Order: sequence, then C-alpha cells, then structure tokens
Amino acid sequence: MNALRTIIEKINMNKSDKVFNFFYSKLLSEKTKDKSETIIVSIAIVCFILHLLLIALVDLNVFQLRDYSKLLSSPIAAIYTPFSFILVYEVYLLVYYLPKSTSTYIGKQYEIIALIIIRRVFKDLSHLEFTLDWFNEKNDLQFTYDLAATIILFFLIFIFYRLNQKKEEQQTEKKPFSPAMAKFIKLKNIIAMCLIPVFLILAVYSFGHWVYESFFSITQMVDSIKDINKIFFDDFFLILILTDVLLLLFSFLHTDRFSKVIRNSGFIISTILLKLSFGAEGILNTILIIVAVLFGVTILAIHNQYEKIIIPNNT
Repeated sequence: MNALRTIIEKINMNKSDKVFNFFYSKLLSEKTKDKSETIIVSIAIVCFILHLLLIALVDLNVFQLRDYSKLLSSPIAAIYTPFSFILVYEVYLLVYYLPKSTSTYIGKQYEIIALIIIRRVFKDLSHLEFTLDWFNEKNDLQFTYDLAATIILFFLIFIFYRLNQKKEEQQTEKKPFSPAMAKFIKLKNIIAMCLIPVFLILAVYSFGHWVYESFFSITQMVDSIKDINKIFFDDFFLILILTDVLLLLFSFLHTDRFSKVIRNSGFIISTILLKLSFGAEGILNTILIIVAVLFGVTILAIHNQYEKIIIPNNT
C-alpha cells in the first residue's frame, strides 16, 4: 500500500509540474519576455503614429475637440502614448522579476513611478504658460516639481541597483537554495503567473472605463473622472501592496531572520507611500514619491550592512 501511495503521489506531482512548466513557459520564460518586448514596442510605434494623425485631424477641424481632451491638443502630447506602452512593458517586467529577486522587483516599482512622472512631463509640456509668474501658475509649478523629481528618482534608483548588485554578488558565493526556499520561489512564480491576467484585465477595464467616461458618457461629468495619470496605477499599487504582504507572510516559512523581515516590511511601506501619492496633488505628490523611494533605498542599504554582522549559523 505504501508503495502504491508513493507511485500515485509521484504521478500527481509530475502532472502538477507539467502544468506549472506549461504556464511558466507561456508567461514568465525568457522567450516570452523577449516576444512581449517586440510586440509592445511595435504597438507603441503604431499608436504613436495614430495619435499624431488624430492630432492632425483635430488641427484640420475634421472633428471638434472637447476642452478636456488635452491629449489631442499638441503633437508633443502624442509622446504620452508610447510612454504608456513602455509602462505596460515595465509592469510585465515587474511581475517577471518577482520570483527571481525581491530587490529587483521593488526596483521595477521605482522605475514605473519614475516613468509615470516622465510621462506626465510630456503630457504637460504642451500646456506650459511662459509668464513672469511661473511659480504662481499651477501647471508650471507642477512641471518644475516633476523635472526635479525625475532627476532625484533617477539618482535614487541608480543607488538602489548598485546596492542590490553588491548584495547579489555576495549571494552567488553562498550554498544552493534549501528545499524550503525552493518551494517559496515556486510559490512566487505561481503568484506572478496569477498576477499577469489580473493586471491585463485591470488594464483593459481601466482604459475602457476612461474612454467611456471621457467621450461617450451622457452625463459628461468630467471633473469626477480620474486623472489620466492615475488610471490603472492607483489600483495597480494596491494589488502590489496585498501581494507584498502575502509574500511577507509566506517568507516566514523559510526564514525568520530579523534583517529579512525588516527589509521586506520596509519595502511594503515604500509601496504604500507610492500608492498614497496618487491621492495627493502638487508638491505633496512629489514629496511622497521621493520619500517612498528614498525609504526603500535606505532600508536596502541598512539591510546590506546588517547582513555583514549576522551570525553565520543564524537562519
């Protein structure tokens, strides 16, 4: 009976491994990543050209432009479109790196928020008012904040990846993963595979809802519509927070090291601050974003130093 039970367990395990490998190859493999990059870049180029054509039709008065359709008011605003698709690819990369490296996964979050700010800069470039009262104009002031934030974020992300690179170089010299760690990595792969269709559905729904409210809604309550920069990403970061908390809880199954717990908890706080930034405007929005990334960089730097003094037998 025991032998028969062992055989049945092996058969079931082989089936589950086949299912796992099938979805992994379709969603998270290197080949899928490269193919996704090619497809998204191609779509971005086509949509960029279409956006420019729409702007030309507006200029030629082929159809009337509503006051709030700022994305059709200037050729410069068309840059917003390809950046949106670059962000889509960054979202995929974030999910792709989730099972591979926690720090890289967090770094992708920071890249996404930086690209959102850059995309906002391109959108607002065509609406600047060059006056002597530059710092009294709301749009001009936000543009200034975003330029400064872009430089600061770029530098902080650079520091973050430098710190992560040093840590990964140290880890390559360590022994192979334990069985518990291997199971945790497989769990992260499963979560990542589940996140891809979730984010895809959320992206389609968010875009469709914005298009309907902006151009087809009978009420035309434009003021109640979300800022276009917040579409998808407000809910996106909420899902990331829930995912990070879930991963933190599961991480206790393979380690209870204080440094890891604090690091992962700090990353969750950083993500929460990024989520909160979407509910703020003006300089508060910029401050929350910079503080969020700075907090993550600081947590990683302290964690790396703390690991150097950890007792070797501590697990």
